[in-house]
Amino acid sequence: MKVKTSITLSEELLVKIDRNLGNFKNRSNFIENATMNYLSQLSRNEKDRRDRDILDRKAAALNKEAEAVLDFQVPT
Repeated sequence: MKVKTSITLSEELLVKIDRNLGNFKNRSNFIENATMNYLSQLSRNEKDRRDRDILDRKAAALNKEAEAVLDFQVPT
Protein backbone atom coordinates (compact mmCIF):
# COMPACT_ATOMS: atom_id res chain seq x y z
CA MET A 1 0.00 0.00 0.00
CA LYS A 2 1.34 3.41 -0.95
CA VAL A 3 0.95 6.34 1.44
CA LYS A 4 1.23 9.91 0.26
CA THR A 5 3.74 11.94 2.25
CA SER A 6 5.62 15.19 1.98
CA ILE A 7 9.38 15.61 2.30
CA THR A 8 11.70 18.54 1.81
CA LEU A 9 14.74 18.07 -0.43
CA SER A 10 17.37 20.48 -1.63
CA GLU A 11 17.05 21.84 -5.14
CA GLU A 12 20.51 20.42 -5.89
CA LEU A 13 19.34 16.92 -4.99
CA LEU A 14 16.17 17.26 -7.08
CA VAL A 15 18.25 18.30 -10.09
CA LYS A 16 20.46 15.21 -9.64
CA ILE A 17 17.41 12.98 -9.30
CA ASP A 18 15.82 14.45 -12.41
CA ARG A 19 19.05 13.89 -14.36
CA ASN A 20 19.09 10.23 -13.32
CA LEU A 21 15.43 9.26 -13.61
CA GLY A 22 16.16 6.93 -16.54
CA ASN A 23 13.58 4.15 -16.52
CA PHE A 24 11.93 5.35 -13.32
CA LYS A 25 8.41 6.70 -13.79
CA ASN A 26 8.83 9.70 -11.55
CA ARG A 27 10.73 11.15 -8.59
CA SER A 28 8.65 9.16 -6.10
CA ASN A 29 9.53 5.88 -7.79
CA PHE A 30 13.20 6.87 -7.96
CA ILE A 31 13.33 7.92 -4.28
CA GLU A 32 11.47 4.80 -3.13
CA ASN A 33 13.90 2.57 -5.04
CA ALA A 34 16.95 4.47 -3.76
CA THR A 35 15.68 4.29 -0.19
CA MET A 36 14.99 0.54 -0.40
CA ASN A 37 18.48 -0.03 -1.82
CA TYR A 38 20.01 2.08 0.97
CA LEU A 39 18.09 0.19 3.66
CA SER A 40 19.16 -3.14 2.14
CA GLN A 41 22.77 -1.97 2.22
CA LEU A 42 22.44 -0.96 5.88
CA SER A 43 21.07 -4.43 6.64
CA ARG A 44 23.97 -6.11 4.78
CA ASN A 45 26.47 -3.88 6.59
CA GLU A 46 25.00 -4.88 9.95
CA LYS A 47 25.15 -8.58 9.04
CA ASP A 48 28.75 -8.18 7.90
CA ARG A 49 29.61 -6.41 11.17
CA ARG A 50 28.08 -9.25 13.20
CA ASP A 51 29.99 -11.81 11.12
CA ARG A 52 33.27 -9.90 11.67
CA ASP A 53 32.59 -9.76 15.39
CA ILE A 54 32.07 -13.54 15.46
CA LEU A 55 35.27 -14.15 13.48
CA ASP A 56 37.22 -11.77 15.71
CA ARG A 57 36.02 -13.62 18.82
CA LYS A 58 36.92 -16.99 17.31
CA ALA A 59 40.14 -15.92 15.51
CA ALA A 60 42.60 -17.41 18.00
CA ALA A 61 40.86 -20.80 18.03
CA LEU A 62 40.49 -20.83 14.24
CA ASN A 63 44.16 -19.95 13.75
CA LYS A 64 45.22 -22.66 16.18
CA GLU A 65 43.07 -25.20 14.33
CA ALA A 66 44.56 -24.13 10.98
CA GLU A 67 48.08 -24.52 12.36
CA ALA A 68 47.22 -28.01 13.61
CA VAL A 69 45.95 -28.98 10.17
CA LEU A 70 49.15 -27.67 8.56
CA ASP A 71 51.21 -29.81 10.96
CA PHE A 72 49.62 -32.92 9.40
CA GLN A 73 50.85 -32.06 5.90
CA VAL A 74 53.58 -34.24 4.54
CA PRO A 75 56.67 -32.29 3.40
CA THR A 76 57.30 -32.62 -0.32
